Amino acid sequence: MRRAVFLGVVALAGVIGCGPAAADPASCADFGGTVDAEQICHSHSATASYAINLSFPVDYPDAQALTAYLTQRRDQFVDYAQKFPLGDRPAPYQLAVSAKEYHSAGTQSVVLRVGEDVGVHPVSSMKAFNYDLAKHAPITYDTFFKPGAFDVIAPSVRRDLASSTQMLPPRGGLDPAAYQNFAITDDEVIFFFDQDQMFGQNEGPLQAAVPRADLAPYLN
Repeated sequence: MRRAVFLGVVALAGVIGCGPAAADPASCADFGGTVDAEQICHSHSATASYAINLSFPVDYPDAQALTAYLTQRRDQFVDYAQKFPLGDRPAPYQLAVSAKEYHSAGTQSVVLRVGEDVGVHPVSSMKAFNYDLAKHAPITYDTFFKPGAFDVIAPSVRRDLASSTQMLPPRGGLDPAAYQNFAITDDEVIFFFDQDQMFGQNEGPLQAAVPRADLAPYLN
């Protein structure tokens, strides 16, 4: 699996997952956005100091968790922009969030790419949300994987990243805490990593997949 393909940091419409999910247009209205025909919210706001572009699905079952995270990131960004004037900076501060959806039989996942341009160079990070449609409950690393899964996940991911980037094996990724952002499909579990998280340089974001067949003994 090669790097994630996100078509630009600003306003990416995700691929809608299968399975019924009640849309929540109110979550879009909270950001002053509009919902398109594919149930993607697009929100834009700007001042002389900053610009914010958000794109996310409104049909994700756990909309409260998704919008709570977006609200937190937006508020932190605005607070920073207000505390630190632009000065000689040639362009306003930028925050952009795009989303991509994944699904499997019984699960729905949303992966957010968060791009911030407030310093020397833009920085991107990832945030994933997973939901069990049958249990009506969020899925986390600890609830989805059994003990021992990390011994399969880490080597597979590190090999995939080293191969796809044509670099030495990543220096990071030896702690399960680095694997909290993942998406679930019928065939694989895809792990997502922030910029600089795995290689210790301006490399990423990255993704790597582990076949579900390899993980079968370690899935709850």
